[in-house]
Amino acid sequence: MRLARRNVANIVIASLLIITAIAIASLTVGRDIYYGSRDQGLLSFAIVNACGYLFFLFMPVEIAFVYYLNGDISILALNAVAIGTALFSQSIDYAIGVLVSDKIIDNLIGRRRYKRAEAKIEKYGNLTIFIFNALPLSSPVISLAAGMLRHNIRGTVIFTVLGLLVKYAALTLIF
Repeated sequence: MRLARRNVANIVIASLLIITAIAIASLTVGRDIYYGSRDQGLLSFAIVNACGYLFFLFMPVEIAFVYYLNGDISILALNAVAIGTALFSQSIDYAIGVLVSDKIIDNLIGRRRYKRAEAKIEKYGNLTIFIFNALPLSSPVISLAAGMLRHNIRGTVIFTVLGLLVKYAALTLIF
């Protein structure tokens, strides 16, 4: 009975997070797509990007970046917002990792997923943080795991920024 209750709770939590992500995307980028106002959407992009870099909301931030990149928004402004909001959200992920218990995080992202991130950080350290931020991988989970491990915050911030710079510079040059 206890296992069934736990499964129901996990399904409810996952459903609420999915609904939240869909609502955020719909009210920002979705609205901009519908009305064709990509050129005015820096605030919409900032909201989606900030939310997408929180470990408990999975949103396609790279796709949103490319969408807005093709508008009339300044490339420098778009890159600055992308990196700034990502760093802000991943700082929150790190802080949550430091402050929140393993049990709560297990319910949000799952033990196996967290353990994989933890193993990578313990084995490769800052290189893991850099690679996960430079590639479209789950860097928010890495920030969360870094916080839970009390990984050096200075190194975490530096390698997060470097990885984000590489990712967004590459996206800007490719698209």
